[in-house]
Amino acid sequence: MRGGPSVGHMDKTSRFRGRFASTTLTLLAAACAPALKLTPNDAPVVLQHQVLEAADPGQPGSYDVLTLYYGSGTDKNRPEYRDSVAVTTETVDASKMVSLGPSADERNDYWGFTPKDMPLNARVWYPDGDGPFPLVLVVHGNHNEKDFSDPGYDYFGELLASRGYILASIDENFINGGIRGENDARGWFLLKHVQLFDGFNDEDGNPFEGKVDMSNIVLMGHSRGGEAVANAAAFNNLKHYPDDASLGFDFGYDIKGIVSIAPVDGQYLPTGRPVVVEDMSYLTFHGSHDGDVTSFHGLRIYDRLKFNQTDDFHFKSAVYVYRANHGQWNTVWGSHDGGPRSGRSLDLRGLIPQEDQRRFAEIYVSAFLEVVTRDNREYLPIFRDHRVIGQWLPNTMYITRMETNADRVLATFEEDIDVTTGTEAGIVLRGDSLATWAEENLKLRSSNRSGTSASQDNQAVRLGWNNRISGPDTTRMGPPAAYVLELGNRVAARWALGRGHSINFQLGPTNGMPGPRKDPTLATTEPSDDDRGSRGGGSRGGEEDDEKPPVDLSVELEDAAGRTAKVTLSEYGAIRRPLETYVMRRGDQEAQRFADNWDLILQSFAIPLTDFMDANADLDVRQLTAVRFVFDKATAGEVVIDQIAFAELDPAFWSARVER
Repeated sequence: MRGGPSVGHMDKTSRFRGRFASTTLTLLAAACAPALKLTPNDAPVVLQHQVLEAADPGQPGSYDVLTLYYGSGTDKNRPEYRDSVAVTTETVDASKMVSLGPSADERNDYWGFTPKDMPLNARVWYPDGDGPFPLVLVVHGNHNEKDFSDPGYDYFGELLASRGYILASIDENFINGGIRGENDARGWFLLKHVQLFDGFNDEDGNPFEGKVDMSNIVLMGHSRGGEAVANAAAFNNLKHYPDDASLGFDFGYDIKGIVSIAPVDGQYLPTGRPVVVEDMSYLTFHGSHDGDVTSFHGLRIYDRLKFNQTDDFHFKSAVYVYRANHGQWNTVWGSHDGGPRSGRSLDLRGLIPQEDQRRFAEIYVSAFLEVVTRDNREYLPIFRDHRVIGQWLPNTMYITRMETNADRVLATFEEDIDVTTGTEAGIVLRGDSLATWAEENLKLRSSNRSGTSASQDNQAVRLGWNNRISGPDTTRMGPPAAYVLELGNRVAARWALGRGHSINFQLGPTNGMPGPRKDPTLATTEPSDDDRGSRGGGSRGGEEDDEKPPVDLSVELEDAAGRTAKVTLSEYGAIRRPLETYVMRRGDQEAQRFADNWDLILQSFAIPLTDFMDANADLDVRQLTAVRFVFDKATAGEVVIDQIAFAELDPAFWSARVER
C-alpha cells in the first residue's frame, strides 16, 4: 500500500483540493467536448409509410409467460443457480477451450470451480402451453464477470415467450473478464445447452417434456456472443474440435438461423482462417455509435455466409441503426460501452433512448423468428426495405441489406481481378465516361488502428463521375457517365425472367467528388485546375468541407431489339451519403481511433421488372441484354455498388411495397 494519509483521514484542505481538482477536470472535459455532430435525421420523410399489413411482431403474443432456472445447484456466487433451480444439470469439462492464465487461482476461488467442471446455467422464459415450441438461445458477450450479463435479455424472454417461443438466456459470466481466445468455448457452450434441451424434451416429469421443437432452433448472441453463434453453427456440423481433435463433437441439431447483435469477428480463427457459416438464415444489426465494437463486424460474417442449397429457403440481412450503441441491447450494460466512466471518453449525448434501441431489436428479432421457424414470409420485406414499417420503428435512420439463396447473381466482384468480368459466365462489365472505376475491398472506419479488423471482407465496385466539361462555362455537360452490365443473349432466357422478378443490388454513396472531365476538343493531356478536384473517398468532415449535393441516378434495362426503359433510383429508397458518426468526446481521440467519421454501409435496392415494363410497354424482359447504372441525376459524385442480381420476388414484397 502506498504511503500518505488514507481517504478516511484526509484533512479539510486535501478534501477541498480534491473537490476543486475534480470540478476543474469536469469543466475542462466539458470544454474539450466538441459540439454534438449528427447527420440530419430524415426519418420523418423516410419512415412516413406503413404498408406492411401484418401485425407488429414487437407486440406481446397471446401466451402467458412462465419462467424457471436450470443449473448446477451449487453455484457459489449466483444464488438463482444455487437455490432456485427447477432442473439440476451436470457440469462440463471446458479445459481444452478455456485457459484462465495467470488469473486462474483468483478466478477459481471466486467462482468455486475450474474449467474442468463449469456449469450449464440458464434462465428460461417459456409459454404456458402444450407446445412444441421453437427453441431460442441467447448468449451475452464479454463484460465484468461480477456484473452478471445473462439477466439483460429479459425483454426478449418476455416478448418471445408470449409469442410462443422458448427462450433461454445462457450464463457464461464465468468466462468473462480478462480472458482472451475463448470464443470457441462460447459457441461450444451454446451447443451443450441445446443438447440439454434435447434431453429435457424426452425426460419424464421435466418442465419441458414434449414442449421443445428440436427441428426449429435459433441461436442469438451479443458482442462476443455474436461471433460465438457463428462458431456454434460451424461446430454443429463437425465431428471434432478443430484445435484439438481429441475432443469429439456430437451435435448435428436443426439450427435454422443465427442472430448476431453488434458482434465481434475474428477472435476465433481455427487454423488461422475465419469461420464460415453455410445454408442457414442470418440476421445481424449494429449501432453507429457503438463505443466498444466500433465497426460493423457482423458484415464480415454476413459476407462469408454461403448458400449452397436451393431446396430450402434461406436469407441473410444486416441492419445499421444510427445513434444506437453497444450496451443498450442489454438491460444490464446500458449506455456505458467503455465501463462505468464511459462518459469521460465517449460522447453519449447522441444516443437514442435505450427503450427505442430495444424496441427495434424486438421487432427485427421477432420478425426473423417468424420467417425462419414458422415460414411466415409476410415479414420478409422489412429486412430489405425498412421503410415498409416506418411507423413502427423508432425515430432514427436505418440502412438495410438482404440477400436470399434464390438470387441469380450477375456480379459480386469477388471472383478475380478483371474489372470487365461478372460472376455469371458471359457477363461483361463496362464503364462509360467514368472518372473512377475500381473494384476494391471495402474498409471499416477503424482501419487506421493496428490489430483491428480493418476490412469488411467484401469486394465491391467504386464508380465516380463528373458530367461537367472542364472550363469556364460551368453549364457545359458531356453525355451522362454510365456503368454497364452486358448480359449477352442467353442470361435472361435461361433464367426465365418475367413480371415476378426484380433487379437487386446494394449501393451507397461516398463523399468523393471527382473533378470535371477534360475538354474533348483540347489536344493537351495536361489536367486543368478543375480536373484536380477531390477523387478520394471523402475527408474527416471538417468545418471547411463544402456541403455536398444529394446523389441520385437512373437504372436502365435494354432488350435484344434495342428497346430501353429507365427508372429513378431514389424512388426505391433513401440514397444517403455516409452517416456522420462521432463516438469520442474529444476530437483528437476520435481522429486517433478512426480513419473516417463514417462507415460505408451499403443499402439494398430491389426494382421490380414490371416498373421497367410500365415505363416502356414494348420492353421484352425475356430478352434483356444490358443493365445500366446511368449517372444522369447528379452532375458529380461517387458510389459503391455490390451484389447485382436478379431475384424472384416473394408475394410478400408485392403486398408490402412502398409505392413510387
